[in-house]
Amino acid sequence: MGMLVPLGEPRKLDPEILERKQERLLALLKDLGRVMVAYSGGTDSAYLAWAAHRALGAEAIAITADSASIPESHKRDAETFARQAGFRHEYIPTYEFDNPDYVKNGPDRCFHCKDELFRRLEEVGRERGIEHIVYGVNVDDLGDYRPGQSAAKLHEVSAPLVQAGLTKAEIRELSRREGLATWDRPASACLSSRVPYGTPVTPDTVKTVEVGEEAIRALGFRQFRVRFHGELVRIEVAPEELQRALTPEMARAFTSIFKPLGFLYVTLDLEGYRQGSLNAVLRK
Repeated sequence: MGMLVPLGEPRKLDPEILERKQERLLALLKDLGRVMVAYSGGTDSAYLAWAAHRALGAEAIAITADSASIPESHKRDAETFARQAGFRHEYIPTYEFDNPDYVKNGPDRCFHCKDELFRRLEEVGRERGIEHIVYGVNVDDLGDYRPGQSAAKLHEVSAPLVQAGLTKAEIRELSRREGLATWDRPASACLSSRVPYGTPVTPDTVKTVEVGEEAIRALGFRQFRVRFHGELVRIEVAPEELQRALTPEMARAFTSIFKPLGFLYVTLDLEGYRQGSLNAVLRK
């Protein structure tokens, strides 16, 4: 197995500004009284769950969607971090695959996913008397195409990281300073995001993607995506790891992984991994 490639040294950020923003975040959360955190286990939601626990203690609970679109490895990571940080953590089932508008996988797929999640969280909130839901969108996310933000507005879900003015780099640095293991976690997204718009998403499809990605992870790669294109699979590997992927040995390894999963063609994308590459069709 090859060595893991780090995401890079944390950026030099003004410690006084960081401290002020974190204090602002904690104050915002404390004012809410009781909260549910939509918690995926990624860097942003993990930091938000940690902050909610610091501000509110047992009055904050982190909740993860139990969905076929969430990799089992992400669920394990979410559970591990929750235990390490000491905050309350639960799962709730979500049923986005029962929604034809989600399955048809249009550009608004993420809206239907988040709409289902926030609707289920609202149900939990009514049962337990918890009025506020928060989620981990940050300032940098506001300029990207993210239909899930529309669902958050519809359900009046708060974005405390945005309210505190926190960027992704600042969240990573604050997480590092607080000793959170999630500070340099690679960017992650649901498995359905690996399927091009217009190609239906099903539990079987996303399971195929998950099996493939787990196998690539076992080869020692850190940042990558498996993109599902019917009979063809397109593998994206981070540019800093691409040289290792471009060998005859690795070509054989990729083929041995994906041919048994039913793909006729196994390809490696020479541009490497880039977040949201399937959104390129929306910019034409």
